Amino acid sequence: MKKVRWGVLSTATIGLTQGIPAIQRSENAELVGLASRGDRGKAKAEELSIPRYYESYEKLLDDPEIESVYIPLPNHLHLEWAVKAARKGKHVLCEKPAFLHAEDTKGMAEVCREQVVYFMEAFMYQFHPQH
Repeated sequence: MKKVRWGVLSTATIGLTQGIPAIQRSENAELVGLASRGDRGKAKAEELSIPRYYESYEKLLDDPEIESVYIPLPNHLHLEWAVKAARKGKHVLCEKPAFLHAEDTKGMAEVCREQVVYFMEAFMYQFHPQH
């Protein structure tokens, strides 16, 4: 089975403690890179054995080896970076809430259809056996 190659935008705590470990545990995923705008990112990439570190989100999105991105940024940045990722041909997993307004969701769906990429909000409860 081919592994999906992932990149992570930011060193947000939820990404470091939940998202990144989940990707690393997955049998069908490979964590390729971590991007951060601050000094913390390079040290975190080394600490978590992430092979590549990017000094900007744009550089991570420009890497053709990354197929999907996980976005644990602050909520008001989700739309901007999800759209940028999709326009670069990356599939997107975005922390909740994905967007702040319903029209943003419609716009993102349109971009994903145009770019032929998947978008998903990291909302685990929808997969809980109770539901």
